[in-house]
Amino acid sequence: MINVTHDASGSLVVTDDNTPHVYSPGDIAWVLASMALVWIMMPGIGFFYSGLLRQKNALSMIYLSMMTSAVVSFQWVFWGYSLTYSSSANGFIGDLNNFGLKGVLGKPSIVSERIPSIVFCVYQLMFAAFTPMIAVGAFAERAHLGPLMVFVFLWATLVYDPIACWTWNPKGWVSVLGGLDFAGGTPVHISSGTAALAISIYLGKRHGYGTVELLYEPHNTTYVVLGTVFLWFGWFGFNGGSALSANLRAAQACLSTNIAASVGGLTWMLWDYRIERKWSVVGFCAGAIAGLVAITPGSGFVGSPAAILFGVISGTVCNFATQLKFLAGYDDALDIFASHAVGGFVGNILTAFFAQASVAGSDGYTVIPGGWLDHHYAQLAIHLADSAAGISYSFVMTTLILWVMHFIPGLRVRVHEDIEVLGIDVCEIAEPPYNYVCLKTELKPSSSDPVADNMEPDRREENS
Repeated sequence: MINVTHDASGSLVVTDDNTPHVYSPGDIAWVLASMALVWIMMPGIGFFYSGLLRQKNALSMIYLSMMTSAVVSFQWVFWGYSLTYSSSANGFIGDLNNFGLKGVLGKPSIVSERIPSIVFCVYQLMFAAFTPMIAVGAFAERAHLGPLMVFVFLWATLVYDPIACWTWNPKGWVSVLGGLDFAGGTPVHISSGTAALAISIYLGKRHGYGTVELLYEPHNTTYVVLGTVFLWFGWFGFNGGSALSANLRAAQACLSTNIAASVGGLTWMLWDYRIERKWSVVGFCAGAIAGLVAITPGSGFVGSPAAILFGVISGTVCNFATQLKFLAGYDDALDIFASHAVGGFVGNILTAFFAQASVAGSDGYTVIPGGWLDHHYAQLAIHLADSAAGISYSFVMTTLILWVMHFIPGLRVRVHEDIEVLGIDVCEIAEPPYNYVCLKTELKPSSSDPVADNMEPDRREENS
């Protein structure tokens, strides 16, 4: 039984197992608001991916963003939270002590005593749902939608939960080593971006690869911008909310997030301008995403000047990384590996250089040795080990999941070439993204129209 009261200052006093815990309503409100901000990123990435594709596959990406959110919401309550944040976890993975969210309510969260575990749980659910959706974009234009529900459940359990556990659970091996990952450089972006590479290799190339058939423009640039707006907006909750309290560190994280996104967008757009002499909207949006990805691990550890460097370097490196698929011969339709895996790696390394104890300590209670700016040179080795482990583990496990599903009837992901040519929306959803109405039908007068009935036959035919 729990008992909830308020003290003289208005703070919540939650008594659980005869132990009182005091929480600030402002901290709880900020984390819950951040949870809602992160949720909007899921349809955001759906619109972003949808706009980049051909019209015949546009609806499938928006559908997958919502489907992934629903599947992981169940998985997280079922055992995902327990596997990631149980207090009796080992260095790699948790156990089932919190199966079905048993015991997750009023006690302090395992990461911060400033918020109750139920608030931390629902906030981290958004991270767990957003991460596989990044990877699922690699299935674009050539995958059955049904088996992807199974894939998402398995991937969240076998890939995201262990990596998040070793990074953020206080007993995880990276956490014990002193890794600095504020909001998900390795658990979110390196894991999902590397999974996208594994998916692209497993699926093979799309029909018409290497021909003019795939030299198409994004079918809806407005969707790309809209998706970027949702992502940018939600990222304030993604990074700022990771302070788990309404304080100066949260404000700094939000400021660094905005700076890195802005500079990343400008940098990518300028690199594209040198080739085509056009101010590319898609290029700006891609660069903004790269900047957001890179600043994610460092947003609560670095100052504003460093955030500018995060934007410049990520916008440059990720832009050139889009050419890797041509060199290596894989078909990553949405450049997810280049934006997220490479961007996450860049962010991890830059965090090791520019993390400062003064920035982390702006919340009043976090103490870290800092990075190279604070003469803590071992931080780079820790981040290199963390990044390499995340890349290796995600690639191997994602490949294993796909090939196990490949030999199970009904779970093979790759569609037949005929379905790919017709489009996933028609064959798998049977609902078009846009319901165009035939103009000729609309303009044809009704037979019950008295004006049309009184027309002379030749004029009626001419009018129709």
